[in-house]
This record gives sequence, C-alpha cells and structure tokens, in this order.
Amino acid sequence: MAPKTKPIAKPAGDPAAFAQAAECLKTLAHPVRLRIVQLLLHGRYTVGELAEDCGVPDNVASEHLRLMQRCGFFTSEREGRRVYYQVAEPHLKNIMDCVESRFLNE
Repeated sequence: MAPKTKPIAKPAGDPAAFAQAAECLKTLAHPVRLRIVQLLLHGRYTVGELAEDCGVPDNVASEHLRLMQRCGFFTSEREGRRVYYQVAEPHLKNIMDCVESRFLNE
C-alpha cells in the first residue's frame, strides 16, 4: 500500500484581482515611469522636475503621472502654484528594489 501524500495547498487567487494587478504592472512597464517611481520613492517632485530628470516634455511627464495616479501609486499636493507628487503605494518600494537589484546593480 502506497503512503498517502498530503495535497499541496493552492495559493488563493481571484481572477479580478489578477486582472487589476496586471493592468497596474503594465502601467509601470515603461522606462520613464520606472524612473519617476524611483525618484518619487526618494522624495517629492513637481512635474517640471520629473520631466527634466527624465528628459521628456512636461506634458509627457504629466500624462505618465496621470496614468500611475489612476492605479493609486501617487498622490499630489498643491503648495501655492506648485503641485508636488509623492508615493501613495508603499509596495512600489518592493517592486523597485526588485527592478534595481536585477537590472541596475549588475
């Protein structure tokens, strides 16, 4: 008689949650957006500051920020005439740590 083996427990997985995760990961999958995340993990910046660092026009940086805000990655705060962006999703640090260790620290 063969010994009984325990069934392997499957991890929980909701298809709708995976679909949402995939959409947000697709949003991150752009070099300028990854750089924006990296910068914002180290401080808060205006659109102009982010655009200059990334080498893109302000309107392009603004569109990237808008897409990532839709996923809940960032918040914005107005101070006078300036709008500062900062990270709202703490898990972005884990994702960026993975990206940096795999692709930037070789």
